[in-house]
Amino acid sequence: MTHAASTHSSTDHSQVVAEAHALRNSGWWISSDPATSNHCSWWGITCNEAKHVTEISLQGDPVLPPHGELSKLNLSSLPSLNSLILSGLGLNGSISDQIGSLSKLTNLNLSDNQLTGSIPHQIGSLTKLTILDLSYNQLTGSIPHQIGSLTKLTFLDLSYNQLTGSIPHQIGSLTKLTILDLSDNHLTGSIPHQIGSLTKLTILHLSDNYLTGSIPHQIGSLTKLTILDLSHNQLTGPILHQIGSLIELTSLQLDQNKLIGGIPSSLGHLTKLTYLNLGWNQINGSIPPEIGNIKDLVSLDLHSNLISGEIPSVLKKLKRLKCLDLSYNGLSGNIPPFLTNNSNWRTIDLSNNYDLESYTPSFLNGRENAQVPTGDTTSQLTIITSLLLTLFFVTLILGLAFLWWKKRKVQPDSMATKKNGDLFSIWDYDGRIAFEDIISATEDFDIRYCIGVGGYGSVYRAQLPSGKVVAVKKLHRSEIDEPAYLRSFKNEVQMLGQIRHRNIVKLHGYCLHNRCMFLLYMYMERGSLYCMLSDEIEAVELDWVKRVNIVKNMAHALSYMHHDCIPPIIHRDISSNNILLDSKLEGFVSDFGTARLLDPDSSNQTLVAGTYGYIAPELAYTMVVTEKCDVYSFGVVALETMIGKHPGELITSLSSSLCQDIMLRDVLDSRLPLPEDLQVAKDVVFVILLALKCIHSNPKSRPTMQQVSYKLLSNIPFPKSPFYAISLHELKNQEM
Repeated sequence: MTHAASTHSSTDHSQVVAEAHALRNSGWWISSDPATSNHCSWWGITCNEAKHVTEISLQGDPVLPPHGELSKLNLSSLPSLNSLILSGLGLNGSISDQIGSLSKLTNLNLSDNQLTGSIPHQIGSLTKLTILDLSYNQLTGSIPHQIGSLTKLTFLDLSYNQLTGSIPHQIGSLTKLTILDLSDNHLTGSIPHQIGSLTKLTILHLSDNYLTGSIPHQIGSLTKLTILDLSHNQLTGPILHQIGSLIELTSLQLDQNKLIGGIPSSLGHLTKLTYLNLGWNQINGSIPPEIGNIKDLVSLDLHSNLISGEIPSVLKKLKRLKCLDLSYNGLSGNIPPFLTNNSNWRTIDLSNNYDLESYTPSFLNGRENAQVPTGDTTSQLTIITSLLLTLFFVTLILGLAFLWWKKRKVQPDSMATKKNGDLFSIWDYDGRIAFEDIISATEDFDIRYCIGVGGYGSVYRAQLPSGKVVAVKKLHRSEIDEPAYLRSFKNEVQMLGQIRHRNIVKLHGYCLHNRCMFLLYMYMERGSLYCMLSDEIEAVELDWVKRVNIVKNMAHALSYMHHDCIPPIIHRDISSNNILLDSKLEGFVSDFGTARLLDPDSSNQTLVAGTYGYIAPELAYTMVVTEKCDVYSFGVVALETMIGKHPGELITSLSSSLCQDIMLRDVLDSRLPLPEDLQVAKDVVFVILLALKCIHSNPKSRPTMQQVSYKLLSNIPFPKSPFYAISLHELKNQEM
């Protein structure tokens, strides 16, 4: 053997040893044979002939430990790696800068973990990548512009993180992309026009962000798109006629934006469309007859707009249409007969169109009967029609007696006028839910299923026949006849029926019956923020990153209510008891029983509502409700989240000279170690700073929730003092 060959062999062996050492030190792998030290035989490891690791593939296998630090794997020791798949393992920590050393990598999948920190800009060095999936983590910071160097990418998924900033225009360089998903983040700014260069895209998801501006006309160049989802943003301007060029579309979702203008007739060119949702915008004009050309349409949702005119008869051409929502518009005229004679309907909602024909079959009377039973619908409609005709003639015969009864009858509000107050309504939910399912799932509301008692009822856990778990809030039997509780019940239905935000608890439906009244919500596995903070063990699980995130969740939800709803909605009872947490410890605002719409033309005087300790001080003497009342309550809950208990005495101290001697480190929850990571420390400091601004005694000096929400999305300068030396007095007087 020559000296050169010997050197090469020695170097190669050293590299193999280094790779084995890197894998062993991570502590994640279990050998298929405990006696072997050959790492190439370990679970999820693939090596080449030279015993260099080329693939690592672990995807939440049940034999593997569920948690670990990603940083324990020394990536720089794996230069031959071309595929790294670590999905669903519960990994935490950040993505190391070493990722840039994997120059041969073609597939990088770190999805479904608990990774934090930012996406390192070194990821731009992975120029051979074809797949990049970092979805379902807790990544923060902006999308690095270096991502534009990954010109071989065909799949890019960064969804379900907490990414901020704008979408980098360099993304237009990724011309081989077929799937792009940036949904469920906190992205701001406009959609870059360079996105029109991604002509191979088949799926584009940008939903559930804070994107503004108009839809770029260049999006009309994406003619291979099958799914386009821009919903749940703050997009403005018209729906572009260029969207009609996307003839391969099967799903188009533009709902919950601020789009204006009419529905372009060019949408009629989208003949492969099965799902069209333009709801919750400011769209006006009439429904264009060209919609009738979309023969494959299964679901059409235009609710909560300014659409006028009659329901076009061309909709009867849509033989496959099963779901139709035209509610909360300004439609007029008669309801076409085909809407009552079609046996295919799954859901149909024409409610709250005040100029629409008022005499309709009961199952068209809005969300109170939004689900049409399956089975022999024609026979059911015949029976319904006969009953309605009988009722009509009986009414004529009774005449004056009926009018006399009507005058004497106490008139309830509009929600209770359907079917004499005996209502069961489910909407916006997958699958059928029957009244009997709820009763059966809770064994007629047996105490064993009770998970909490609220201000005007008890909450139960119910598992439906489909396996889905929901929360059921039931009014106590003794409270059903109390007007105050009935108002709270109806108020919650009204409010949650109008507002939709990812950090506001979702209302699936309700039952309004003279003997049984309940509300049906999405189930929150971890209960309330108050309960978690009160439990010594669970409080530790709420680390600083999670607590900051919960505060952000609250801020974004309240900003939406105050500034994106017309008219604005004031919650009036923000407290830690009314912030619920899901399985991922995301925060959701709940309990809208005391919420009210803010009328800018009135004094908004009201009885004091809310929870003691969270009510803005000015309500005690002004009785005037403004959005600044919610801001104060938010500030109290934000402080409570950071210090681990209600800040009652601390709030009192802040208004005295004692404030100068109170150090931040001394008020933070002592059950957690002080934050060591600089970014985490910055976030904690800024949450306290914002909270102090929000509890200012003068409402005019408090920021708005929109300002708070925006500030939490931006990079905040750290105070001049080091963390251990920061006082509350310094934060109280620092500018935001």
